Amino acid sequence: MDPTPVVPSPQLFNLSGQNVLITGATRGIGAACAIALAQAGASICMVQRETPLGTEPNMNTVNVLLALDPNAKVVHCDLADLDAVRELFPKALEVMNGNIHVLVNCAGIQRRSPSVDFLEKDWDDVLDVNLKSVWLLSQAAGRHMVPLRRGKIINFCSLLTFQGGLTVPAYASAKGALGQLTKALSNEWSQHNVQVNGICPGYIATDMNERLLADPTRLRQISERIPAGRWGDPQDFAGPVVFLASRASQYVCGELLVVDGGWMGR
Repeated sequence: MDPTPVVPSPQLFNLSGQNVLITGATRGIGAACAIALAQAGASICMVQRETPLGTEPNMNTVNVLLALDPNAKVVHCDLADLDAVRELFPKALEVMNGNIHVLVNCAGIQRRSPSVDFLEKDWDDVLDVNLKSVWLLSQAAGRHMVPLRRGKIINFCSLLTFQGGLTVPAYASAKGALGQLTKALSNEWSQHNVQVNGICPGYIATDMNERLLADPTRLRQISERIPAGRWGDPQDFAGPVVFLASRASQYVCGELLVVDGGWMGR
């Protein structure tokens, strides 16, 4: 592995010249991360699903990125379509002039149901998007990055990488496995100067948690347990993702960085 550069510390976080492929950046945590990475100087290739006929695409994040970098790109892919996922990394390489320096796997879906009633289709959907698509993209990224001896992969895990949660057996299984996948890839690729790490969000006020936020009892129970005294916000991930994408994290390998307002330490 290359040593951490001996440069003034602010330069360690400078992402100029780095091409980033990021999933899940349409809204929420992924949008905040994509914008933060662009503000740090990176060129962004954002993955977005094709919008159904008759509906308007969500262009909010794209427009912000284009204002920061007119050369920002969008590639379209439904991560539930694994055949399309297999074609995604080559497509991103093509639009980014043959170079991807950082892969951020932030996309995810949720299905909630008591385990005795949990549908097999829901299980398959969650595992495909939250785990298998990440594996396929990470493998493709590794094939690109390892021979070049440079790269960063950042996987968005969860508190449920460590805990079981309630009525989310597929999500907990996928995120638990994703933590282990992060460590497994790090064990292989760190020697090749490719750092693989994870970020584990706590309870964040996003669309994925809208059912919890709308349940007064669960909202109170969760809020009272967070030492920071508030739910997280997508902007809380701007610093962590820039750190893990930058040279400042050169010797950080296989870590699962928990960003949870102190939940896990309580």
